[in-house]
Amino acid sequence: MSQSDFWENQQTARSKTQQVSAIKVKLNGFANLQKSIDDITEYLMLYNEDPDEELAQLIERLLKQVERELNQSELAVLLSDPYDQNNAIVSLHPGAGGTESQDWAAMLLRMYSRWAEEQGFKVEFWDYQADPEAGIKDATFLVKGLNAYGYLKAERGVHRLVRISPFDSSGRRHTSFASVEVLPEIDDSIVVEIKTEDLRIETYRASGAGGQHVNKTESAIRITHLPTGVVVQCQNERSQHSNKNTALKLLKAKLYELQLKEQEAELAKMRGDVNDIAWGNQIRSYVFHPYAMVKDHRTNIETGNTDAVMDGDVNQFIAGYLKWRKTRV
Repeated sequence: MSQSDFWENQQTARSKTQQVSAIKVKLNGFANLQKSIDDITEYLMLYNEDPDEELAQLIERLLKQVERELNQSELAVLLSDPYDQNNAIVSLHPGAGGTESQDWAAMLLRMYSRWAEEQGFKVEFWDYQADPEAGIKDATFLVKGLNAYGYLKAERGVHRLVRISPFDSSGRRHTSFASVEVLPEIDDSIVVEIKTEDLRIETYRASGAGGQHVNKTESAIRITHLPTGVVVQCQNERSQHSNKNTALKLLKAKLYELQLKEQEAELAKMRGDVNDIAWGNQIRSYVFHPYAMVKDHRTNIETGNTDAVMDGDVNQFIAGYLKWRKTRV
């Protein structure tokens, strides 16, 4: 970075500075861990010389904090794929079932928003379509933070809910499905060719919150990529121009993901693999009735504390998936 020609290639320079920033974050994390361990060691020496209840409680709190930080560091080591450090684009889509599935998708949206908040990540909504009766028809949002995609890729797939429906006057048990799509936010260093003539761009009035300007002008954007049929939309900004730029970002990520899937499918044919490489398989079940349980079908990790999970406590499933995935590579 100190070389005189470093900034001549802007894309390469930005990519390198992002890499440096990511490394600095990791190094600072390790340094903070070491400091915490050194502090605990000193407190333990003091306690051995003069046992004190308040000091014992302080040591216990520090040990729990270090344990959490060590678990995060362990997870970070497992993130070695090219885009694991990137921001994550998350889309939620209700399955068949109308209000039931739409409400379930809204519950998942709350769960991931709580999780992101706990990790210190920021959530930026790109598209949000609420249903007048209950739940959401669709939602797309960006989770901004180091390794956001690396963690959230564990959540990609179909999520199943079993519960007594609050919308059924007979109090019957219902099963609902919603899919979670997770893509890395692609920076300018990745080239994805998008021809203007391949795009159909439509404008419409936004349906979400945002005041009179948003709802009375056609600021929302829907873009269809004609060769692939991929459709993206954005309505969170007041400006049509801003919505278009965000929609193009989402389109770029989807087309890049499509390219990777095609390459993977071709390699699978060459290897003779028969496993379905699509992301749409059911990955986890959430049961609220007749018993309480959340179970991941890939790793067999399960918990009976459904309330904690729905409040964003999904790190055990993410950690389990990352470890399980390493054994399959």
